[in-house]
Amino acid sequence: MSDTETGEGAARESRAAGTGVPDGSRRPRIAAAVAGGVLFAAVAAVLALTTPWNPLPGEVPGGHVGADPALDFTSAEIARSKAFDSAVNPPAYAGLVTGLAVILVLGLTPLGARFIGWATSRTGRRPMRIIIAAAAVATLLRVAGLPFDVWRESVLRRYGLSTQSWLAWLADQLKSLGLTWIIYTVALLLLYALIRRFPRYWWTGAAAGGFLLVVLVSFIYPVAVEPVFNKFHSLPQGQLRTELLAMAERDGVPVKDVLVADASRRTTSLNAYVSGFGSTRRIVLYDTLLKSPPARIESIVGHELGHAKRDDVLHGTLVGALGIAGALCVLYLLMTSPRLLRRAGLDPGGEAGAAGPGDASGSPGGAADPRSIALLLALVTVGTHLAAPVQNLVSRHIEARADVHALDLTRDPSTFVSMQHELSVRNISDLSPDGLEYLLWLTHPSGPDRIAMARDWSRIHRVQVPPPLR
Repeated sequence: MSDTETGEGAARESRAAGTGVPDGSRRPRIAAAVAGGVLFAAVAAVLALTTPWNPLPGEVPGGHVGADPALDFTSAEIARSKAFDSAVNPPAYAGLVTGLAVILVLGLTPLGARFIGWATSRTGRRPMRIIIAAAAVATLLRVAGLPFDVWRESVLRRYGLSTQSWLAWLADQLKSLGLTWIIYTVALLLLYALIRRFPRYWWTGAAAGGFLLVVLVSFIYPVAVEPVFNKFHSLPQGQLRTELLAMAERDGVPVKDVLVADASRRTTSLNAYVSGFGSTRRIVLYDTLLKSPPARIESIVGHELGHAKRDDVLHGTLVGALGIAGALCVLYLLMTSPRLLRRAGLDPGGEAGAAGPGDASGSPGGAADPRSIALLLALVTVGTHLAAPVQNLVSRHIEARADVHALDLTRDPSTFVSMQHELSVRNISDLSPDGLEYLLWLTHPSGPDRIAMARDWSRIHRVQVPPPLR
C-alpha cells in the first residue's frame, strides 16, 4: 500500500517540517486562521468605535470630581463593605482557581479522555456518548465547585443578603445544572455532527451556527430561562406604573411592559435590568426595589431606558455572536493540533481532525472522538476567562452611559446620588475595588464612581451639585 493511500507520507513530510500537521490539513487551517483573524479584527473595530469611552462628554467646570467613599458613606458602611468583601472574596477566588484547575487537568491530560471513556463505556451509540459525556463533565465541574458555592452562600446569609432556605438554594443549583446539561447537549451534538461530517472544514458551519445560536438564545432567554428561576408579574396599575410608562414614552423608547420579579424569596439586594430585544424586550424590577421612594425607582428605570434606547442588548448580542464565531475558528486550530490531541490522551487519527481509528469503542479519532469533549471545554473555559476583562471593561462604560441617560432624562442628580448610595449599602457593594476585582468581576462602575460622575454631570449642566451625603 502506498504512502498516498495510507496518509503516512504526508504525515512524515509534516513532521519533517516540524509542524506535526499533515499537508492536507494546512489549507483549511490557514483558512480558519484567516477567518478567525478577520472576525476578531471586526469585533475589535466595533468595540473601539462603538464603546462610549467617554460617556460624559464635555469639559467639567472646576475639574472632575474624584470618587471618594468617605464623602457619601459612613465609617460603619465602609467598614461593613470591606468586611463583606474580605469574607466573600476567598470562596470566589478559590472556586475560580479550583474550577480552572479541574477542567485544565481534564482537558490537557489523558484523565479527561479516560473519565469520559469510563462514563460512556456502556453505550456504543455516538449521540448517547456525547450526551453522557456532556452531562458527566458538567456534573463533575459543578460538584468540584459546590463547596465554594456553599461557602459563598453562607457568607451571603451571614450578611443578610440571602433569604433562601438551603432546600430552595439546592433546587436553584439543580435547575442551573439542568440548564447547563441542555445547553451542552444541544451545542455539542451539533458541533460533533459537523466535525464528523466535515472533518477539515467543520469550523465554517460551527462559526455560522455559533453566531445564530447566540442570537437565538438572547432572543428566547427572557421567556424560556428567566421564568425557571423567578416568577414575574406586570407592575400593577397605579401612579408608579403610569409615571414609568409616561417616562418611557417621553424618552421615545417603546416598552411593552414593566415586570416585577419575585427576587425577595432569594435575596434582599436591589436591582433592575433590561433583557431581550424586539418583542421580548422588557424592563424588570426586583420586588425589593418597590419599597424605595418612587423618584429613586424612576432614576433606576431611566438607566434601563438608556439601555433600551441604545439597543445595548442587541448590540452586545451581535458583537458577542461575532466573537463566538471567531473563537470557533480558533477552536478548530487547537482541536486539530496533533500535539494537543496527544497531550489530551487522544489519537489524532492520522490527519488532524479527520476520522481515524479512535478508541477501543470504535469511535473516530482526533477532534471527532467524543472523549475530546474535556479538551474542548477546557479550551472554551480558558478563552472565556481571557475575554472577561475586555467584556467587563466595555460593560462598565456602557453602564456609565446608561447612568448619564438617566440623569439627562430625570435631571435629578440628587435622587441619583441617593439611589446609588441606597443600592451600594443594601447590596453591600465593594466601595473600593482593587485592580484584580475590576478585571475579573466588575461589570458596573463602583458606587463612588457613579456618584462622582453624577456630580460631574451636575457641574456640566449647571444643576445644583448634590452635596456629600455625610
